[in-house]
Amino acid sequence: MSTDPFGGLAEHTRALAAGETTSEALVVRALTRIEASQGTVNAFRTIRGERALDEARDADRRLAAGERLPLLGVPIAVKDDTDVAGVPTYFGCPGEIAPATADGEAVRRLRAAGAVIVGKTNSCELGQWPFTEGPAFGATRNPWSTGHTPGGSSGGSAAAVAAGLVPAALGSDGAGSIRIPAAWTHLVGIKPQRGRVSVHPYTDCFQGLTVNGPLARTVADAALLLDAASGAHPDEPYHPDAIDASAAARREPGRLRIAVALRPPLTLTGARPHPEVRRAVTALAETLAGLGHDVEEARPRYGLIGLSFLPRAANGIAEYADRHPDPALLDPRTRSATRSGHRLGGRVVRAARAREAAQHRRLGGFFDRYDVLLTPSTATPPPRVGAFDGLSARRTDIGIAAACPYAWPWNVLGWPGVGVPAGLTRDGLPVGAQLLGPAGAEERLISLAAQLEAELRWYEKRPPTPVTSGGVALGQ
Repeated sequence: MSTDPFGGLAEHTRALAAGETTSEALVVRALTRIEASQGTVNAFRTIRGERALDEARDADRRLAAGERLPLLGVPIAVKDDTDVAGVPTYFGCPGEIAPATADGEAVRRLRAAGAVIVGKTNSCELGQWPFTEGPAFGATRNPWSTGHTPGGSSGGSAAAVAAGLVPAALGSDGAGSIRIPAAWTHLVGIKPQRGRVSVHPYTDCFQGLTVNGPLARTVADAALLLDAASGAHPDEPYHPDAIDASAAARREPGRLRIAVALRPPLTLTGARPHPEVRRAVTALAETLAGLGHDVEEARPRYGLIGLSFLPRAANGIAEYADRHPDPALLDPRTRSATRSGHRLGGRVVRAARAREAAQHRRLGGFFDRYDVLLTPSTATPPPRVGAFDGLSARRTDIGIAAACPYAWPWNVLGWPGVGVPAGLTRDGLPVGAQLLGPAGAEERLISLAAQLEAELRWYEKRPPTPVTSGGVALGQ
């Protein structure tokens, strides 16, 4: 088999079409690496095993017959908040959960593109935190340093791609849950425009905060997965105009006006970027200037946007928690958030959502002057595993707001962002930046990210120490 496990979606698709490998061989290798890494990286909650192999054999028959689809026969993973028929959607929770009876719309579209779903990746409980740990599954660990978190809540998807277990994975982002783990595992992560990738059957997920999107090692791979997964279910309220992300990844962005904002929105924590995060993002801005863009520091007028985020987030947690068959099993912090969500439901949530039009006008005015906003993805490098163990709900919220103050406003707005690697700290830990734009700006952001990637070639870096379990070296 000639394909590199770090080669990505495009390389896997090319090798399959050329007959250089088979889907069965790729899926066997993915499953072997997943199983071998569970004692170290622990990226997966559910492994589909024989079902994935059956689907791979079917893909090989179709390939042999001349059929071609964007992802035919390629193994990928999806996050454990996404329904896959026959598999429970645990969403990081303990307890007995009945298997889903049907694929979610995003999974249906991935299957229609030919992808083989090898398993479902770990998420923290109900996607609340930027770390992927919990009593239901243990701790998911960062392939760059297993003493550190890969981030969250799409930490399992990020860890799986960073460790070379799968070439790409689907995550979700309700407050940075794609962009944060992308930053902390040296990946590209796209938070698309609200409605771009379906969240059905969880329509208007987390009061419109949460979207699904890709995590991959390269912009082209992330764009390919985004194209394959894109499209709303007829019952969903948001239907943005179609884009061609893959074409955008091949296109020059032109000269852009780029604002750099190192100061985060108001979080009442006094959060400021860690010196190494500041250094990395400043270097990224200098690279953009060197590529011919007009780059200057600026301060977006976020206003009190947090007043719109908190009720919607708490109400979304409550809606999910209320569906759990035994809510008493949930983390005490989840139960606290659920109580808040019940108090803040109804009129408070409606008022929070009603502010969105004014917020669009305020931030939209910023994009009359600029094409793209560049900020850090997080204020800190990845924390150590267990850093938030035993904390109260309030202390956890303060800690995560201080570490991750940059991403969540774009969830309130529903606008797109692309997380890109910004380099490594002196200790070898990844940090990242996000390229943000107004409604429907994915193609511009993807083109700019691809230009940066061509200059910086971040995909050439891999976790320095192989993650081994059962004698299988996973960093090779």
